[in-house]
Amino acid sequence: METIISGNPKELGQKAARRGADLIRKAIRERGEANIIVATGASQFEMLAALVKEDVEWPKVTAFHLDEYIGLPATHPASFRKYLKERFADKVPLRSFIYVNGDGDPVIECSRLGKIISERQIDVAFVGIGENGHLAFNDPPADFETDDPYIIVNLDDACRRQQLGEGWFPTIDDVPLRAISMSIKHIMKSIAIICTVPELRKAEAVKKTMKEPVTPAVPASVLRLHEAAWLYLDNDSASLLT
Repeated sequence: METIISGNPKELGQKAARRGADLIRKAIRERGEANIIVATGASQFEMLAALVKEDVEWPKVTAFHLDEYIGLPATHPASFRKYLKERFADKVPLRSFIYVNGDGDPVIECSRLGKIISERQIDVAFVGIGENGHLAFNDPPADFETDDPYIIVNLDDACRRQQLGEGWFPTIDDVPLRAISMSIKHIMKSIAIICTVPELRKAEAVKKTMKEPVTPAVPASVLRLHEAAWLYLDNDSASLLT
């Protein structure tokens, strides 16, 4: 995994978006289409703002939603469907965006999504790393073995506190306890992975991701096993690496 350190989150986001757009364009040149995975959260603000400005043939791109809370309506301020619609899907003319619906039966929804994504080769996965080292909503200890593309997960206290700290919910009791998440193994099937991680509060998770053994206790550490992964940091998030 290649690490790129920028001076600030905006520069980080621009570099990550540029690399991701290059990879999307490459897929379109080679196959006439591209499939991508898109993450959410505060860490993706600058990257998505830059990505939607890139010169990409978006009508040839299908995007997949990485994760979503169970039981949270799409109208809720913390809904990842709402986040992605406003910051990405409504800003570029995609072929389609495959959302995770957390409102219905999560078992049926995981099955539905699994059938759709299993028929596609993912060209680029845009992801982040949580304060607890999670990848998507795969909190530690993450399941590295399941072959299911989408799974139901329980959110640990550290993950839920992060969502509260980022301002998505008024109290910790409002943060859902479960979510639907793309599995670790399916994320790793992507041809390329762009991981965007700004801010000082992520520095400890970045250090563990890069320095500790690859382990389900640090889910994002698995990214080091991918042959085409780029980790975009700013000075703050990289501060514990030296």
